[in-house]
Amino acid sequence: MIVAKRKPFDEITEMLQGYKKVLNVGCGTCVAVCLVGGEKEVSVLNAEIDMARKLADAPIQIDGYTVERQCDREYLALLDNKVDDYDAIMSMACGVGIQFLAERFPNKPVFPAVDTSGLAVNQAVGWYEERCRSCQKCVLGWTGGICPVTMCAKGLYNGPCGGTNKGNCEISPDQPCAWYMIYERLRDQDRLDHIKKIEAASDWRDQVPRTLVQPGYEKPETAKAE
Repeated sequence: MIVAKRKPFDEITEMLQGYKKVLNVGCGTCVAVCLVGGEKEVSVLNAEIDMARKLADAPIQIDGYTVERQCDREYLALLDNKVDDYDAIMSMACGVGIQFLAERFPNKPVFPAVDTSGLAVNQAVGWYEERCRSCQKCVLGWTGGICPVTMCAKGLYNGPCGGTNKGNCEISPDQPCAWYMIYERLRDQDRLDHIKKIEAASDWRDQVPRTLVQPGYEKPETAKAE
């Protein structure tokens, strides 16, 4: 199972600046189980954003819709007749769901409301494609919904490097250059200014085992010692 935590509220509101109609899409599986991105959490966040924007004299229409899974096309199809009514989409799914949502609706800015914190195993035989490294520093809102950490062979937060070759990576002609794809996506959305946003180098927080406890569910110190 994938676990996540909600982004800081100030970061969420910064991403939504300038947008007046936003659809917040929840996910009914992993992030709902870990109490961060299900139908209830969508409603709570929407209420907080609505209140903050009213207080800032910048009202917003923010609606919520929760699908069963954002990583399956059949469920995202339920959004096909909805997204045209909105300026932007916000996702409370994991990094994989966010990217799949951005891929299905490439003409709409898709912003992450959560940071993916870890992956739990699903012990079944299958074929899986990695789209998220659980880095706890999700930049998908600034990179057009394309993850530079997993899609770039060097995991660059700022790119491209000098090895891009006609849209492909220097490591293989079959490997697309992540930053070339990011450039094209942002260009088509008229958001190329975001490619100039400099991100600090990663501090490699994903190299050690991590424990995530959602706010309000912390155990007393006495319980931790037992």
